[in-house]
Amino acid sequence: MRQARPISWIKAARKDFDKFPPEAQAICATVLVEAANGGKHEMAKPLLGLGAGVLEVALAYRGNAFRVVYALQLEDAVWVVHAFQKKSTQGIKTPKHEIDLIKSRLKQLREMLR
Repeated sequence: MRQARPISWIKAARKDFDKFPPEAQAICATVLVEAANGGKHEMAKPLLGLGAGVLEVALAYRGNAFRVVYALQLEDAVWVVHAFQKKSTQGIKTPKHEIDLIKSRLKQLREMLR
């Protein structure tokens, strides 16, 4: 039986995730645990333009939109790099400032893990 990979968090992502409603946290945590066990939950979608192995959980919950972005190809862990409540009214597209923040965090994380 394969051992689960650890789920590691960028501190700011964990702080933001902790602000989610408990039920939304539980749903997103289920997706992360499945990733840690080598699977891919149906709610996890590739975040295009950020490279292979960067996925986003998009959760609609009680009229709000919550997002969790994680990376699979950094060391032997599932790295949660960003969590946020989407407030944009521009449809389902992730806002540019959020994408820029994710790119910055991924770059810093890759440098730190070298």
